[in-house]
Parts: sequence; structure tokens; C-alpha cells
Amino acid sequence: MEKKVGFPKIAVAVFILKGNKLLMGKRRDCVAHSYFSVPSGHLEFGESFEECAAREVKEETGLNIMKIEILKVTNNLFLDDEPNLAAHYVVILVRSVLADPNQIPQNLEPQKCDGWEWYDWENLPEPLITHFRNAIKEGFNPFQDNFKE
Repeated sequence: MEKKVGFPKIAVAVFILKGNKLLMGKRRDCVAHSYFSVPSGHLEFGESFEECAAREVKEETGLNIMKIEILKVTNNLFLDDEPNLAAHYVVILVRSVLADPNQIPQNLEPQKCDGWEWYDWENLPEPLITHFRNAIKEGFNPFQDNFKE
């Protein structure tokens, strides 16, 4: 059976920094099920990358973020995740910090995520979502460049 293909989708992945920690959750939806990822989602028509980042974080965690900065763009093909479906994602990796450092993440989409936790950059959970793992192999580090909270 031939795989169904469509147009590439655009997503924004948000690396929220708190000290040397990063907010991550274990995904429950179909693409990258059971993999750890940062808050992320699809870009909506007419939306900037920064607007998408703030909206997705608010929808998924209830958190307000600021200092949103684009770090990297990845081009990702998912050919083996579903037997009859191929996916192509362009993912914009951004970093940010909490608007109020005392905010506590909530799991507002339990059908899509098992919950949110802060993970030390030197001890990230496994398995990591493919585009994040590949970016790290290429030297990606959201804590570089003296980013200040």
C-alpha cells in the first residue's frame, strides 16, 4: 500500500528556560506518541511564530511567556510513525522564559500530553522527539548565547 502524502506542515516548538531546566512533557497524540517534547503546535493562518509560541504554550500549559526568540528551523520527514501516513514538518524552534517565574504548568490537554515537568538540560528524558534529538546532535542548545531570564 502506498503512503498518503500531503503538504508540509509548519509547527513551532517552544523551549521555555528556567535556570538550567527546560519544560517538557510526554506526548500522547499520534505523531511521536510516547516521545518527550517541549510545548509545540501548528502555526495558524496569519500568525507570527512568536504569536503561535505564546498561544500554544498558553493552551497546553496555562503559562504566559515572554522574550520569545527564534533559534533554529528544522526540516523533518516522518515516514515510519504510521503505516499508511507520511508527515513532513517544518519546525521553528524558539526559546522563551516565563512572564512570571512563579507560574506552575498545568496539563490543559491531557489527551495530548501526560503532564509537564522541568528537566535539567544535562539530564533530559528519553526518548526525545526526533527533530529535537537531531537538532541536539547538530549542536543545538537553547541555553547558548547568554540568554537572560
